[in-house]
Amino acid sequence: MLYILISVAVILFITHVFLLFTSFSNASLISPRYFYSHLTLWLTGLSVFALATLFNGTNQSGFLDYFDTWVKRSYILLFTFGLSLVAHCLVTFLVLPLLRKSKA
Repeated sequence: MLYILISVAVILFITHVFLLFTSFSNASLISPRYFYSHLTLWLTGLSVFALATLFNGTNQSGFLDYFDTWVKRSYILLFTFGLSLVAHCLVTFLVLPLLRKSKA
């Protein structure tokens, strides 16, 4: 079960990166693809949260054993939300204006 959840998290993150990079076309944003990019990032965070909840304290992973309290596990969700927010701000205020400027 541990390796299945790790595989799911890795596949979701790779999908997130792929969708993010392919959501730009001709200095514009392909909204559904961009949304799914964020969705897969959030699902990745939830997968890691599930891993930490199920396998902390089992000595199967030093990384997962660190998340031994609910407060520490909530940091996973907080980090995921923060990463999504920072990425959205970078795309909105940096990437899209640069793409539009280079197209003009």
